[in-house]
Amino acid sequence: MTRMIASLLLAGAASLMALQAQAADKVTLQLKWVTQAQFGGYYVAKEKGFYEAEGLDVEIKPGGPDIAPPQVIAGGGADVIVDWMPSALATREKGVPLVNIAQPFKKSGMMLTCLKESGVKTPADFKGKTLGVWFFGNEYPFLSWMSHLGIKTDGGPEGVTVLKQGFNVDPLIQKQAACISTMTYNEYWQVIDAGIKPDDLITFKYEDQGVATLEDGLYVLEDKLKDPAFKEKMVKFVRASMKGWKYAEEHPDEAAEIVLENDATGAQTEKHQKRMASEVAKLTAGSNGALDEADYKRTVDSLLKGGSDPVITKEPAGAFTHEITEAALK
Repeated sequence: MTRMIASLLLAGAASLMALQAQAADKVTLQLKWVTQAQFGGYYVAKEKGFYEAEGLDVEIKPGGPDIAPPQVIAGGGADVIVDWMPSALATREKGVPLVNIAQPFKKSGMMLTCLKESGVKTPADFKGKTLGVWFFGNEYPFLSWMSHLGIKTDGGPEGVTVLKQGFNVDPLIQKQAACISTMTYNEYWQVIDAGIKPDDLITFKYEDQGVATLEDGLYVLEDKLKDPAFKEKMVKFVRASMKGWKYAEEHPDEAAEIVLENDATGAQTEKHQKRMASEVAKLTAGSNGALDEADYKRTVDSLLKGGSDPVITKEPAGAFTHEITEAALK
């Protein structure tokens, strides 16, 4: 009899769990890059139960060199993606109506890192040099900056030669380029770990040059926002995600450990991820998730001033909404 009661209780518990799992709203998030502390807030929100508390079942899909988040969401492979605003706005103009629903990153982490021995002391010294640039949508901030400087990217003596940079720092280590693209939280430290001393380098942060554009925002397809149930799901997702980001800011080492636990490749190291988590915390600091319209306008203005080859050709309409963050912050 006791065994029967125990079996019935276990069966009941299993049924309840199954019902709860069914009741949880499924959300698929596509990251811009591989599992790393750049996305720590989302992994923290999942690990700490912040999504679960909102009734969400969130799947976090890592990115990679062959994964373009806008293509993934356009093909129905994600509900929400992490992308940089230049890429998102260019994608929107090309017909995939992405809308920014939240902006966890307040500042840009992008910069050019140069060898001092190359003779680069100021941006004016870029002329005649080879510069490593990421593509797949990451080239837009660079092209915009060169346009601001009046420097052509055609490889001429008065312009720069653009080296299509892989997602590594080899061109600088092997001296194939005077400067390469780096993030404050990632590739810069790969250069240092390769044995080059900080004193042998000079960096130019896009933020300091006045050409910074917004990075790592959350984007959905415009049509989806017509569905009240989807909007409510995104409100819950953003609220829990920002809780994760604020926790990650305050506990960067713990956030890094959580990221490492979720790295199925085993490629990340504790030292690098802890350092990355600390640097990323500087970029999310000051953000409550709501897009600052001044930051948006600066990004748009920068992208429109692309000379003969602007990133976007007209002022975007409907490219962001505050509806989700306003409801999430109540």
